[in-house]
Amino acid sequence: MKTAYRLSILAAAAASIGAGLLATSYAQTVETERYRPDRPPEATIYRDAGYRGPAVFIGEAKPNLGLAWPVNSVRVPNGRWELCERTRYRGNCRTVDRDTPMLNNVLRGVTVQSIRPVGSGGGGGGNPNPPANDQVARGNFAEFHTQPATSNYRVLACTRGSATASCAASTADSWCRSIGWNGSAREHMETVNRRVYLADVLCVRSGY
Repeated sequence: MKTAYRLSILAAAAASIGAGLLATSYAQTVETERYRPDRPPEATIYRDAGYRGPAVFIGEAKPNLGLAWPVNSVRVPNGRWELCERTRYRGNCRTVDRDTPMLNNVLRGVTVQSIRPVGSGGGGGGNPNPPANDQVARGNFAEFHTQPATSNYRVLACTRGSATASCAASTADSWCRSIGWNGSAREHMETVNRRVYLADVLCVRSGY
């Protein structure tokens, strides 16, 4: 009788351990899938808590969402996202890397006017570029950046081939457009540890 009792205890323990291993394996699989580098970052923001109400799907950086309502919940199938209260990723920002059914409280969400993917997404060694110490001067028709940055890391002047003035100008134009301007009127290149980065970029509305 005691032998049968011990066997039943062992069987229950084995079943419990097996269930735990399956749960751990499932959690690891979900986390791995969330940060797969071969999948583009995705997010959907909702007006109401619990993923209800009007929604906007996000698949790329948006420097100006133009939302007329606060955001109360967000789904994140893949990647990490920075949500900022002002356009062009300014003001208070917070990073979300998983489904969040309530960002603040039931009665009041958070103001989100710009959103962008951040980080390397999969833990594969991080960003090889150095962190940026960008000094910004903004006017009504132009904005000057000493060290243009993407996700707080410096931007290469050219991602392919050798760094030329033409390539840097094209990269600067694209970077200025990513933060809400029309292009770059002026840009320079700075070499750091034999890698060439954008520097002193003047983003403008026209005349680039």
